Parts: sequence; structure tokens; C-alpha cells
Amino acid sequence: MIAAPSFSGDEKKVSDIVFKYLKDNGYQPEQIGNNIIARCSDFVEGRPTLMLNSHLDTVKPAQGWLTDPFRPTSADGKIYGLGSNDAGASLVSLLAAFIATDNSGLTYNRLFVASAEEEISGPNGMYLILPQLKTIVTAGIVGEPTGMKMAIAEKGLLVLDCEAEGKTGHAARADGINAISIAMKDIEWLHTYQFPEKSPLLGNVKMTVTQIQAGTQHNVIPASCKFVVDVRTTEKYSNQRTLDIIREHISSTATPRSLNKNASAIDEQHPIVVAARKLGIETFFSPTTSDQAVISGAFPTVKMGPGDSARSHTANEFIAMNEIENGIEGYIKLLKEIEF
Repeated sequence: MIAAPSFSGDEKKVSDIVFKYLKDNGYQPEQIGNNIIARCSDFVEGRPTLMLNSHLDTVKPAQGWLTDPFRPTSADGKIYGLGSNDAGASLVSLLAAFIATDNSGLTYNRLFVASAEEEISGPNGMYLILPQLKTIVTAGIVGEPTGMKMAIAEKGLLVLDCEAEGKTGHAARADGINAISIAMKDIEWLHTYQFPEKSPLLGNVKMTVTQIQAGTQHNVIPASCKFVVDVRTTEKYSNQRTLDIIREHISSTATPRSLNKNASAIDEQHPIVVAARKLGIETFFSPTTSDQAVISGAFPTVKMGPGDSARSHTANEFIAMNEIENGIEGYIKLLKEIEF
């Protein structure tokens, strides 16, 4: 998988690798675009169905790689390569657990799902296959690097493209309206405002300005200042409600890239969480997003997988072999403990 470049929207090669692996192991997988869906061999209509999902795509290599990111290398018990940690290790561990628990007497179905375009929340990934999954799936495990801890809640994501509008003028005179000054006031509010309701699971809504662009030359007052805001929402505020509050307080226009990636949480008495606690698996609340945000509202999910989120999207990304081994073993134990 590492040796097959799989940037978001261009996962065909790696999708074919996983598809062939499933076929070679006796399954009849379905390929929908670059997504793959496979049913367990002992699938029974009408039984609860657990989705085992991770994503095929990767981001582009960060600067600073000491080796070819597409030529996997092994050293000191680690595998180096782009996508090894995020989320190749989760995908292969879930796939191994899916096969290992087939025809093992479990009283619920398993559905293996390898999705595309997770890194960009693209239309041809989970969004494409979710309508079909909603008719089958009862609950799901989303594989992401969490050190095999279980995230039972996840913050949502709202990305805003904002623009402060002023009036051009000569910097030497007192004419014009400086769009940067307008943007500065709005940015100050965004960085200091506290939403009244705090989530007991996910804490506060967090807003961070991450990009800014203004001006054409030193002696011209800018009529426009554009900036991007990264907003991490909680279950206390939908993305739409969060956007409404922001618009009430800032002068700049705020255009959302999407309103779909809302926060998610699973009932702490759900069979997956109950099984995890019986096994001593630590649960936590995740500040980062995944396909859980796309799935939110369709069926309950948890996020769990081998690796470390801090390694994701970094140069010299790696996964330790024992992390994969522990991931496979941990998934199998969890699947055998779950009782729907």
C-alpha cells in the first residue's frame, strides 16, 4: 500500500490492491469508485452489522523526508513510508481482524469498508457510500491512529473563508478604509470569544485563524483582507448554529466550505463502549476529525486504531511492527467481546 501513491481522489492503485487481497481470500468485495465494501462470509440478513472502516488516501508528503516516502523501509522494528501511520496500519489491522473473526461464531455481521477521500472530505469517499451503508450498518469502528485507545466523542470541523471589505486609498493620506483594521477586530473576537455552553465531553468550541492575505503594495490601503478560520465544534452547537453566532459578531463575510462535519458522540452504554471497558481499553474525547464527522447522525461510531496521531502528516512517518500486531490482537479481542 505504501508503494502505491494514493493521494485523495487518486486512490485507484491502492484500492485495487485491497480489492484483490479480499478476492484472493475468498470474499466478494464491491468497488464503488475507489471505495471498497466487503461482507463477512457468515453475513445473515436482519442481524446487527458492525462496520470496520479506515481510509485508503493519504496527504501529500511533507517537506523533510530523509527517504523516498513511497519506498517503504524497515529499521529498528519500524516501517517508514507515507500513510504507514495514517491510516495504513489501521486499515490492515482491521482487515486482518475482519478475516480472523470470519465464521467464528459471532452473533452479528461485520462489514469491511475501505473509504477514499477522507483527508479532504471529498464527495467520492464516505459521502458517496454512506447512503448504502445506512441501510446495513448498526454501528461502526473508524480506524485512525489513537494508540488503540477508543475515542467515544469527536469534535466537528467548520472551515470559514472570511473577507473584510474596506475602501482603497493612498497610504499617505487619511482617505480609504483599511480592510486589515476591520479584519484585526474580527480576528481578536474570534480568538477571545467563549461560547456559553461547554460540552462535558469535548470542552469548548475552539476558533483559530490559520491564514491571512491582504494588500498589493506598501502605499495602497487595502480594500480587502481575506482570512481562514478553523473552527472545532462540539455537540452543544451544530455547525450551522456556530456559523450563525459568528456572523452575528463579526463584520467580515464568513462563507463555510461545508456544514456537514458536525461533532459526534456515542452513548457510553453502547455495546462497543461497554465491551471496551470490560477489556480495560481507555476511552477519550478526540479534538481531531475523521470520517466520523461525515457519518455523524447515520449510525454511532467510535474511533480507534494503532499508531500515534502526532505522526500523521509529518515527514518520516512510521508505524512500529508491534503496534500493528497489538492493533490486530486488540481489534479481535474487542470484536469477540461486543454483544449487540
